[in-house]
Amino acid sequence: MSSDAGKALALTSERTAQAAGIQRGAADPATSAWVGASAGTGKTRVLTERVLRLLLAGVGPERILCLTFTKAAAAEMTERLASTLANWASLDMTRVEDSLRGLLGAAADEETLIRARQLFARVLDAPGGMKIQTIHAFCQSLLGRFPLEAEVAPHFRLLEERDAAERLSQAREQVLSAAGNPGQDAIASALAEITRQVNEQDFAGLMGALVLQRGRLSRSLAAHGGVDGVTAELAKRLGVTEGLGEPELLAAGAAEESFDGASLRRCAKAMAEGGKKDRENGQKISDWLAASAQERTAGIETYQEAFLTGEGQIRKKLIHAEALKLFPEGAEIMDREARRLFALQEALKAVALLRATGALLRLGAAILRAYEDGKRAAAVLDFDDLILECRKLLESRGISPWVLYKLDGGIEHLLIDEAQDTNSDHWRVVEALTAEFFAGESAYESLGKRLPRTIFAVGDAKQSIYSFQGAQPKVFTSMGEHFRQVVEQGGGRFAPVDLTHSFRSTDAVLTTVDAVFAGEDARDGLTFGGAWLNHTPVRVGQAGRVEVWPAVKPPVDEQAEPWQLPITPAGGNSPRARLAQAITKRIARWIGDESAGPGDEAWLEPQGRRIQPGDVLVLVRKRAGFVEELVRELKTRGVPVAGVDRMVLTDQLAVMDLAALGRALLLPGDDLTLATVLKGPLIGLSENALFELAWNRPGRLWDALRARAAEPDFREAHGYLARLAERADFVPPYEFYAEVLAQGGRERLLERLGPDAADAIEEFMSQALAYERDQVPSLEGFLHWLEAGGVEVKRDMEVGAQAVRVMTVHGAKGLQAPIVFLPDTLSMPTRLPPIFWLKGDVPLWPPREALREGVAKTAWQAARDAQKQEYRRLLYVALTRAEDRLYVAGWHGKKAPPKGSWYDMVEGALSDGLAEAVEFDFSKDTPGETDWAGVGWRITTAQRAEPKQTGGAAQGVTSRGAIPPPSWLKLAAPPERRPPRPLAPSRPSAAEPSSLSPLRGDGGTRFKRGILIHRLLQSLPDLPPERRREVGARFLAGPVHALGPDEQAEILEECLAVLETPEFAGIFGPGSRAEVPVAGVVDGPDGPQVVSGQVDRIFVDREKLLIVDFKTNRPPPRTPSEVAPAYLRQMALYKALLSEVYPGREVRCGLLWTQEARLMMVDPSLLNT
Repeated sequence: MSSDAGKALALTSERTAQAAGIQRGAADPATSAWVGASAGTGKTRVLTERVLRLLLAGVGPERILCLTFTKAAAAEMTERLASTLANWASLDMTRVEDSLRGLLGAAADEETLIRARQLFARVLDAPGGMKIQTIHAFCQSLLGRFPLEAEVAPHFRLLEERDAAERLSQAREQVLSAAGNPGQDAIASALAEITRQVNEQDFAGLMGALVLQRGRLSRSLAAHGGVDGVTAELAKRLGVTEGLGEPELLAAGAAEESFDGASLRRCAKAMAEGGKKDRENGQKISDWLAASAQERTAGIETYQEAFLTGEGQIRKKLIHAEALKLFPEGAEIMDREARRLFALQEALKAVALLRATGALLRLGAAILRAYEDGKRAAAVLDFDDLILECRKLLESRGISPWVLYKLDGGIEHLLIDEAQDTNSDHWRVVEALTAEFFAGESAYESLGKRLPRTIFAVGDAKQSIYSFQGAQPKVFTSMGEHFRQVVEQGGGRFAPVDLTHSFRSTDAVLTTVDAVFAGEDARDGLTFGGAWLNHTPVRVGQAGRVEVWPAVKPPVDEQAEPWQLPITPAGGNSPRARLAQAITKRIARWIGDESAGPGDEAWLEPQGRRIQPGDVLVLVRKRAGFVEELVRELKTRGVPVAGVDRMVLTDQLAVMDLAALGRALLLPGDDLTLATVLKGPLIGLSENALFELAWNRPGRLWDALRARAAEPDFREAHGYLARLAERADFVPPYEFYAEVLAQGGRERLLERLGPDAADAIEEFMSQALAYERDQVPSLEGFLHWLEAGGVEVKRDMEVGAQAVRVMTVHGAKGLQAPIVFLPDTLSMPTRLPPIFWLKGDVPLWPPREALREGVAKTAWQAARDAQKQEYRRLLYVALTRAEDRLYVAGWHGKKAPPKGSWYDMVEGALSDGLAEAVEFDFSKDTPGETDWAGVGWRITTAQRAEPKQTGGAAQGVTSRGAIPPPSWLKLAAPPERRPPRPLAPSRPSAAEPSSLSPLRGDGGTRFKRGILIHRLLQSLPDLPPERRREVGARFLAGPVHALGPDEQAEILEECLAVLETPEFAGIFGPGSRAEVPVAGVVDGPDGPQVVSGQVDRIFVDREKLLIVDFKTNRPPPRTPSEVAPAYLRQMALYKALLSEVYPGREVRCGLLWTQEARLMMVDPSLLNT
């Protein structure tokens, strides 16, 4: 080991010991602690060690509650605890002693050693196990334990986000569609006001924002007593007097006593002698002053033009020098009138804001009401409900003491992870849970426990990036101060702890981070008044690099030829495309350099190996066109890429192909969809074959395919679709698509679209199962449900295959990588949510910028400042994902990049003497119309420590060889046992004829008619002939059927005609039976066939058996030979089965078409099984 390596190792050991000491202080089980943990400082380790020390101190596992922000964090912590406890139970005593010495900072006594050995079994035996869960999971368990006290259904079910979104959409549509109904005047007026303010596109966005804030809106309505209470509170904030609307304000503003008419007339007279602008404004003033009060009210906008700009601000120059020479007091008079008009305008804006916000509140309250009613009827709760109902339970007078008493003996130590992302409602739950922790004698004291109760929270305000979920980083600091006072007043110990020793990043990365946020402006929103604490790298002597590339500029505009055809592909020369190419070529060069060694760029010095695809993480601020460009470039150059971290399911090609298949089978007449399926991977017709089939065809594409089914080019395609068409109407969506994929569909999709399509296929099938769990399964319903929901799938990108990861910064929270690219650094957020929230959860909706008065402007500025603060926190998170190398780049369009961007912040920090200037030239890698070259910046630190040997595998990827798949994995499943056990209801073996459409001009009467005929033919034969007419007429006259006299008479006559026909006397006579269930097994062409069904009518005598099946809502054929094969097959099965029940009798079969009340006897020669 060299002397440099020895020094680096010594300093690393020293800093590791320092960090361990601080962490042990935070993990002290007898002290409540509030831990601020910078990125990479080991917060999960501190959490785990605190739980271990609580267990070693004798605290029961069931008395510890650890609340995490995500399921992944809970799973990671649970795994770490289980691993440690398993080691303590199984390793030799010497190694256990070493482990405990590292945890406690001192040698463990014999009692602690024995307890450590036993903890694994104690945790397994603990009632309910260790409580390490998300706050939503905890609230769900609490409500399940106290459902009556919480006033929720004892059997409530949790709504997933997808189902909650669908229910919200349904509630919104229900309210909007009912707005025109009688009794809905308030909703109709509110809707009219909203649509007067916004267009159709903005209305959809507004409704989305309203739904997204439903939790906060519910709290606001509850706190202020409904819509009227919120509106009244908003009126106070805006300074609007009740009953004073726009007409009253305008009339008051035009009244003679509200302005100094005499002085204004003198001003106007003086201005008439001035310059052009003064003369124009003076004329407006004179005309307005000369008008009547009513005319002044109507013309006040024109009058205001003399004082206010088009943006509503007071003009800088109200009267000029020439006029002032004639009337020196004019400046003061004009200024006073301008301020009066400005105040009037602000008051008018406030009234308009109040009216608009009140309308939005009324509509929102109605949607929430419909949504809550739907959830209550279905006994379901959404994620917001879990928190709100739990909070209400814990704060309810008369009930909360009982609940807390039951919990008082159950929770002694509360730990909160990622506390900076905890919103105000979460904190209210935490406050309620700990209300008795530090006050008076409680259950744990009476039991003589050694440890005082404690609360522990770990978080980092600098990493709070979930404001859209209600996170408020300042609250983390304020709650720390609150609990400090509570704990110390109760006689306990409280310790604020800062963790700044980073185990993740090299010195080059951390130096950059500290420099970027060195200024007060850059720290705004990260420290909230506190001092910035520089990061201390533990990885001393590890090689690191930070580079800032020159920004990519757009090409010079070129005028196209006047008649040039638009056939040249656009985009390949765009700045973002060139940046994607540069990043891709850099990565491809790294992973393709098989001869790389120490000192080479393709060599990862700290780990002593070549760079591999899994080492690279590309972080973007939002998923936009650049992500698609980059993934496409990576795939084109053969660089393994894991795709993006989130995907919209219906945008995936594999899902589009599967959905198109379902649509084509449901509606064969849709030629375009059918052509898509034929050309797609599931069938794979060539373009020539598809053109030959489609060109010059006489009718529909499906008819053409069926007509040419015998030809070799189309035989397989027709057979495939025909088989699936027979199943589409009868099989649940999951089963249908499982068959499609099992019969070669999955292989065809993956072969055409690549392995990335597998994730989309699996999620598609998961959605099919989710749909069937809550809905009546049907293929049409599933496809509509899928397309309406816009399902977004989050993919697990933390560990796995050796591939480049492309993620948003939000998605990368908690992750890290040796090499990080930040390509999207020159854009800034510009759009704010349309609804602002004033203090006390009071909403305010300014429909347009022109309507923002003082309060709205203040709210807008506060929202804008908060957006910029989170933008900077997002940069902190992005920078600190890098372990060894960080590359910062960006591009911009024709407009100059905005000031204060990530690129500006990083470049400004590095260019201030911290980094060396480097000339970069990417023109060769990314040829374009303009050169991409310029000065960039670079920080490098040399490798002085010994590299960490990883055996040639990137983080998260094992070096073991792949296990070969079993031989049966790709084999088709064996055919099901025939007949299956247990017996299942029979299904038609062929496709039924299409049902008659209820939308063919009769309002669905034919459906109703068929059902009524079926019912009458079932029931009337049981009555004496002389009573049939009377009973039938009374039945048809029932108001539920909504039939006119002519329709009633027509249906009754047709039924009686059938019943009174002598030929059918036996069918409906005393020896006949209705709705006869049959079940059994008969021999079919494919082996034993299960038959399970219900015969509408049978007649049996000594010589013959007559089977009649009613067919409702199906088009009747003209002759028996035209009967659908499915019906003939059904009747043949019934005949075969009943022939065994009644041997020796002649069996005849007939179909009664209720559409025409016509009985058709089927020739026996047409019946076969």
